[in-house]
Amino acid sequence: MRFLHSKYARVLTFVLLLQGGVFYALAMRAEKTPPMAPLSTFPANLPGYRLLRDVATPPEILNILKADDTLTREYVGESRVPILFYIAFFNSQRYGQAPHSPKNCLPGEGWEPVDSESGTIQVPVPGWSGPIDINRFVVQHGEEKEVTLYWYQSHNRIIAREFAAKFWLVADSIRFNRSDSSLVRVIVPVEDNDTASATRNGIRFIQAMFPALLRHLPQ
Repeated sequence: MRFLHSKYARVLTFVLLLQGGVFYALAMRAEKTPPMAPLSTFPANLPGYRLLRDVATPPEILNILKADDTLTREYVGESRVPILFYIAFFNSQRYGQAPHSPKNCLPGEGWEPVDSESGTIQVPVPGWSGPIDINRFVVQHGEEKEVTLYWYQSHNRIIAREFAAKFWLVADSIRFNRSDSSLVRVIVPVEDNDTASATRNGIRFIQAMFPALLRHLPQ
């Protein structure tokens, strides 16, 4: 109960109340989200990588996500390690739709976080002014281990932290009348308990696909 009286709890409460007030005030205004091609048209071939297979998302999961469009694919490169690539796009977050944090979803599927190996990392990517901050989330299920790299992406902004994503959602709703956002996630299986190698594989894939991602998602 002490958490409810903490500074963090008060700030979070203020942001959520502000978000609700802003969305209520803007509810009658049409949002200005630029048109976007279906995610299914995302390139099958990327520099150094090719499409291995498309992965169908079960309807019951889609009903929970409430995303306007999703993409789940496996790509493979020179390392021969399959990389699972996922995008969930939300055209609007005014009516309860919002990206689901992998930190909440993966434990629900039986994957337990390895906290000592999780945090944020910086990744230099082509087409961006500097390194992007993304989440590195290591999870384990029995003998299996995976490295999950993910972030939230809205127009001209890459966000790692969930709290920051909420803040910018409110700010962008006020300034630009937009609440569109995407969750971008890359999962790499860990071989021989070498999470550092899996992380490098994930980073190389992100660097290869990032220019196509910038072209595809609304700016």
